[in-house]
Amino acid sequence: MAGYNAWCNRRVYEAVARLSDAEYRADCGAFFKSVHGTLNHLIATDRIWLRRFTGEGEAPSRLDAILFETFATLAPAREAEDSRILSYANGLTEEDLGRRFRYRRVSEPDEIEEPLAPTLFHLFNHQTHHRGQVHGLLTHLGHGAPSLDLIQFVREREQSPS
Repeated sequence: MAGYNAWCNRRVYEAVARLSDAEYRADCGAFFKSVHGTLNHLIATDRIWLRRFTGEGEAPSRLDAILFETFATLAPAREAEDSRILSYANGLTEEDLGRRFRYRRVSEPDEIEEPLAPTLFHLFNHQTHHRGQVHGLLTHLGHGAPSLDLIQFVREREQSPS
């Protein structure tokens, strides 16, 4: 799922790169208003989750944090975050996936304990959810949106394994 996640992000970012700055920032009524707000939300939440999982890295204190003011600075940060997610996921063992971990939510001070494996699925599902919003915003703004079908990722991977 980490590889698929990075593949999807690359495809979406390639499409977003074709937007004008005005389109990129336009409030289109999405939960985080714009493509800009939504992509910043995704990198913010990824950093929050990776901090919870690893105890390392920066994590914003708000889910609507704008960590990168421009797409030009956001895009390389997304690539770096995807590399970080891949590295973390590839280093997990079956034992790791079966363990529980504790963390605090951004919005509430209560500590939560949950199993790691389903929480990792949440990380990827959350990406899918908001990436889907960006996909819809691209179409709304009159631009083509890339296919993000998992089976296409699988086929491409089989044709040229890395």
